[in-house]
Amino acid sequence: MHEAGRDGVEGTVPVWFAGGGTGGHLYPALALAEALVALRPEVRPIFVGAERGVEARILPGRGAEHILVPIRGVHRGLGVLANLGVGPALLRSMRILAREFRRLRPELVVVTGGYAGAPAGLTAALRGVPLALQEQNALPGVTTRLLAPMARQIHLAYPEAAPRLPRRGQRRVEFAGNPVRPPEARSASSDRATFGLSSNRPVVLATGGSQGSRAINEALTDLVIERAGAAPPWQLLWATGPTHIEGVRDTLGAHTELPWLHLTGYLDDMPVALSAADLAISRAGAMTTSEFLAWGLPAVLVPLPTSAEGHQAKNAEALEQAGAAIHMPQTALSAAALGSALDDLVADGERRERMARVALERSRPDSARDIARRLDQLLPPRNGGGSA
Repeated sequence: MHEAGRDGVEGTVPVWFAGGGTGGHLYPALALAEALVALRPEVRPIFVGAERGVEARILPGRGAEHILVPIRGVHRGLGVLANLGVGPALLRSMRILAREFRRLRPELVVVTGGYAGAPAGLTAALRGVPLALQEQNALPGVTTRLLAPMARQIHLAYPEAAPRLPRRGQRRVEFAGNPVRPPEARSASSDRATFGLSSNRPVVLATGGSQGSRAINEALTDLVIERAGAAPPWQLLWATGPTHIEGVRDTLGAHTELPWLHLTGYLDDMPVALSAADLAISRAGAMTTSEFLAWGLPAVLVPLPTSAEGHQAKNAEALEQAGAAIHMPQTALSAAALGSALDDLVADGERRERMARVALERSRPDSARDIARRLDQLLPPRNGGGSA
C-alpha cells in the first residue's frame, strides 16, 4: 500500500474516489473530484486504487492524495488456479481500507468502476457512508453491478445500462453521461492546418486508443496502399499508438508522404484533432466514444473483442441503434469494408449530419459538473446552510 496525506484536517470534507485498473475508470474519478472541489472547495479528495493499476503511476505524478491496495482483477478464461490470489487480495484490501476509513473518516465514497473500486465501495456500504457510482459503459461492469443495490446514486453514461443493473439499483439511476472535457470553440480549418491537411476535404480521425489497435492499423495500412494511386474523397489523420508507429511507417514506405495522410504515434492535444475531424474510426471505449458524442462526430466503431464481458461491443451496438455510429465488428474489418464505409459516409452529407445531430443529443458535455452537483447533496450541509 502507498498512501499520501495525513489524518482528518479540520474544516475539510474527505471524499474517497475509488476506481482504476485502467485509465477508463481512473480519469472519470479525477474529473469528478476536480468538479466537486470547484463546487465545494473544502472537499478533500482522496483516491483509492490498485497497486497494479495505472493509478499507481499516474496519481503520484499528479501529487494526488491516494491509497493503493493489493486488490487484483479476475483473469477471465484462465481458470481457477490463475485466480487463486483474488480472494485473499480482496480481504487484505478490505482490512487496509477499514483502518484508513477510521483514520480519514470520509463523508462520501464515489466509485467509478474497475476492480480497484470494489473494496472501497464495500467498505462504504459496511460503514453506512453514502456511496455513489459512475458507470461509463452500456454494459455495467462487475463492480457496478455488485455495488448498485447499496448505492444512493448511480450515474450512467448510457441509458441502455439501466436494465442490466440489479432491480434494486435501478430505482437510483440517473443518466448523466461521461465526465469528459467540454468541446472548445475552435477553428476547424486552422486545426487542420496544424496537421498539414487541406480545409476543403473531409477529415477522418483514426485512433485505436492510447496504445493503438493492431487490427485497425493493419486495415488502414492496406487501405492507404490501395488508394495511393488516386486520392480518396477524404483525408486521414491517423494516430497509430506509440508502439505501432515504426512498423506502420516501415510497411507504408514512401506512402507516408501522401498529401492526404498525416501519420503520428500519439495525439498530444486531442481537442485539436477532434476539431479538425468530420468523422472517426476507433475502438469503442467509453471515454473515447463520449468525446465523439460531445463533439458531434459520426464514427465507425470497431470494438475490442477481448474487452471485459464484451462491453465495447455493447457500446458500439447502442450508438449504432441510436443512429450516432456504425458498428463494424473486428471479424468484418478489412481495407475494403472500411474504405466502403468511409466513402459512403463522405458522399452522404445528410447522413453525416443526422449522425452528428444524434451524437450531440446523446452527449452530456457538462457531465462532470452535473454529477458533482448531485454528489454535493450526499455531503453534510455547508456551515450555515444546506447543499447546493
